[in-house]
Amino acid sequence: MHNLISWTEKQEGGLKREVRVHVSHRKLKWQFKRSDAEAWDYGSAPLASDWEQLLDILQRRAGRGRAPDLVDAVKRMRDKAGM
Repeated sequence: MHNLISWTEKQEGGLKREVRVHVSHRKLKWQFKRSDAEAWDYGSAPLASDWEQLLDILQRRAGRGRAPDLVDAVKRMRDKAGM
């Protein structure tokens, strides 16, 4: 099962930062883009707040019966990443 999850957050100075995550049970592909950048950033590591936002979205979806085991898989990946 693959999911694309995205959200936008405002940063200091009025800039927006968009985060996209391709989620599967085995891996995550993080993508970041600031409103002042032209290209997506595929190489930066996610912040702790990014992990928390992703888990919050997945837990809300799991509450509606959508892939509750995916939440556990992402938690294990977060722990492995040291967050």
